[in-house]
Amino acid sequence: MSSTDMNYEEIGSVAVIGNYLPRQCGIATFTTDLVEALSKQASDVNLEAIVMNDNPEGYKYPEKVRFEIQQNKLSDYNIAAEYLNINQMDIVCVQHEYGIFGGTAGSHLLKLLGELRMPVVTTLHTVLKDPKPEYREVMLKLTDLSEKLIVMSRKAVNFLTDIYDIPEEKIAFIHHGIPDVPFVDPNFYKEKFRVEGKKVLLTFGLLAPNKGIEHVLQALPTIIKKHPDIAYIILGATHPNILKAHGDEYRIRLQQLVHKLNLSDHVHFQNRFVGLNELCEFLGAADVYITPYLEEAQITSGTLIYAMGSGKPVVSTPYWYATEMLADERGIIVPFQDSDAIAEEITNLVDQDMDRNQIRKNAYSFTREAVWSEVSKRYLDVFCEVKLKRSLHPRPRHLYSDNIKSITNFELPEIKFDHLKIMTDDTGILQHATYTIPNRNHGYCTDDNARALVVTAMACKYSSPNSVWLDSLSNLYLSFILDAYNEDNGRFRNFMTYSRQWMEEMGSEDSHGRALWGLGKIIVFTHYTGQKDVATLLFKRALNAVEEFASPRAMAFALVGIHAYLEKFSGDSEVRRMRKILAEKLFKLFKNNTTQKWPWLEKKVSYANGKLVHALLLSGQWMQRNDMIEMGLNSLRWLLDIQTEKGHFSPIGSHGWYEQDRPKARFDQQPLEANAMIEACVEAFNLTRNRVWLDSAVVCFNWFLGHNDLNLSLYDPKTGGCRDGLTADGINQNEGAESSLAWLLSLMALQTLYSDEILKQPTSESVA
Repeated sequence: MSSTDMNYEEIGSVAVIGNYLPRQCGIATFTTDLVEALSKQASDVNLEAIVMNDNPEGYKYPEKVRFEIQQNKLSDYNIAAEYLNINQMDIVCVQHEYGIFGGTAGSHLLKLLGELRMPVVTTLHTVLKDPKPEYREVMLKLTDLSEKLIVMSRKAVNFLTDIYDIPEEKIAFIHHGIPDVPFVDPNFYKEKFRVEGKKVLLTFGLLAPNKGIEHVLQALPTIIKKHPDIAYIILGATHPNILKAHGDEYRIRLQQLVHKLNLSDHVHFQNRFVGLNELCEFLGAADVYITPYLEEAQITSGTLIYAMGSGKPVVSTPYWYATEMLADERGIIVPFQDSDAIAEEITNLVDQDMDRNQIRKNAYSFTREAVWSEVSKRYLDVFCEVKLKRSLHPRPRHLYSDNIKSITNFELPEIKFDHLKIMTDDTGILQHATYTIPNRNHGYCTDDNARALVVTAMACKYSSPNSVWLDSLSNLYLSFILDAYNEDNGRFRNFMTYSRQWMEEMGSEDSHGRALWGLGKIIVFTHYTGQKDVATLLFKRALNAVEEFASPRAMAFALVGIHAYLEKFSGDSEVRRMRKILAEKLFKLFKNNTTQKWPWLEKKVSYANGKLVHALLLSGQWMQRNDMIEMGLNSLRWLLDIQTEKGHFSPIGSHGWYEQDRPKARFDQQPLEANAMIEACVEAFNLTRNRVWLDSAVVCFNWFLGHNDLNLSLYDPKTGGCRDGLTADGINQNEGAESSLAWLLSLMALQTLYSDEILKQPTSESVA
């Protein structure tokens, strides 16, 4: 169907999801230009922008922006979907780049799209040639959720059909849009930038180390020998993500190279993000445009097509998009990281006016299909096509986001600390809740405050505006544990009334072990000297008592805390001695009681079972004891086997546990059992790198989200808390400290694993 047959008024309304100016990135520039072009082309269509924020404050957006989503806040995606549905938008057009959406491989976006009732058109700014499994899975689900995929290069079409097995009829090729500028002589603009009488070379775009500008600088001395009138303009601010992580290191390195090569009179840095009008003037002044990128894996580049659309002869390295766009004498390709080739080709271009002008004309003529007026028509044609298709062939609603029930290997809910704050007062965290309301009758305990200390310690790893109050909470929990320590007997008390009266002089061995666990974690993760000093002194004093402990779980909790401590103070020989003693005692219990059919240290499998294995795996790893590791992995396999039914986790119930040669108790199932198993599986994965353990951790985690015996979710997304257990009658609706902390520990264990070990797939933006 041609555009002349289309009635754009039938579209009604379009929401475009992406980044947006004044945020500084290529996706923001593209999305802004697309919305403006669509508005001009179809003034009767209601155009709205739904934008992604990478900081809590957002940006000073123009009126077209109607809704803002915090990139890493999962609930915002659901609310955005509700907003779009309520406002009955006709089309949603997504500007997709993995890195601008939250979740592993940008998977949060799937939550939003899965809730939508209207058709989705997705523009792919990155198509990976060798995707990791989680990136491939996101692309396939994104394809399933989209009526049409738009790409900006023919190579991207080939990748989608050959690598992802996507039908070609689902893909539309539309050029990257460019402003429609006249074909002018470069001398027209040179005076404005004080380069009159010079041959101007230009590179523009957000500055980053993968741009390869150093190779152009190294080529300049050779070029200048023949053409001393060369001026090289490097236009663009440092990419905000690079600036945040590394500062202006790359620009400084380039400036030092300029000084070393005596190029100060020839190289001009313009350290700013310029608007469209000024950018077009810079492009107008250029005689030659250069894109010396270092890697081939770039499927589109706004900077390249902007230069071609301005009638500039381009010298480029052979990344995918450049190879395609500069074919048929529309530009010149040089090898990667080859300064000699760059020097030779630029010198030839400057020497040969006829050749240079012919390349200019070829590039300019070719890109007339890419001016925004033409590109916007093509987008509107696609919108009309998918709207008609939806009306003729309604499709069922997707279920990817139906009330979070499970995660795949790439999706996780957001970390939410609301209920933790509600359960905490100026003494510490309260033990129990009636529904979601803290119950003061049962007071506090060291067990829960130790768990809470671990949560806040781990949360120190996350850069968040919540860090101030998290530090305040960790101070509270540490203060509680400090007060719990009884100097007279060297042991921790456990239970305290709401009126702050200790109910015993000595708590259980388990509570002592958990306190050491919490202290070890805060020592290794805290950024505050005061917290570290207090926790270290208390840890060393309290450690002496555990040598005589009999409880294997107390040993296990203490060992996990010891290993955390030794991450900070690995040379502490006394703590290492205690680790050896406890690890040997725990291993001996396993060795003396394990049989082929019952690979366990006791005749009964009861509580916190995964923590025993976790401690054994840690000890075996750092003590270089393969026998401990083998015992731990074997026991963990068995625990998973006896607690997995029909593909879901079914933890041993606390109402009777599981005694050897007797049926296991099915209820009451406790969140702390799932948490202990998750942490054990994560450690097994860290140790072996075998994804079977990661998959097992995910199965256990899904127990919280409804993949359990009753298909009921224990996690409460409204509060961020967790119900107290799964009973034969349903869910215990109370959200006490132990359960909610077990949920947070489980979620952070997987979040840490994904961010540290799996999220390493590079992405690129459309306009660099």
